Amino acid sequence: MKSLISAIMLSLSVLLAHPVLAEVSEAPLVTVNINQASAAEIAETLSGIGLAKAEAIVSYREENGNFADVEELAMVKGIGPATVERNRDRIALQ
Repeated sequence: MKSLISAIMLSLSVLLAHPVLAEVSEAPLVTVNINQASAAEIAETLSGIGLAKAEAIVSYREENGNFADVEELAMVKGIGPATVERNRDRIALQ
């Protein structure tokens, strides 16, 4: 009998908690235009990119022109495909 009551209480708890969990939303994802942003803005927005790598992104952009594709970011020394993939939703080109 105790286990039946416990099961009912657990089920009710889950049902009552579900709407509360559904209302929690993530903060909007902040993006950065890597073709226009400063090194400081890039470093602040992208995960795993410090100021030195952000400066390398700006230098690459100045030497080679704007990035045509997000994957091109991996051409910058010190930035690999995993970093590009982790930041894909944060990167804007225009």
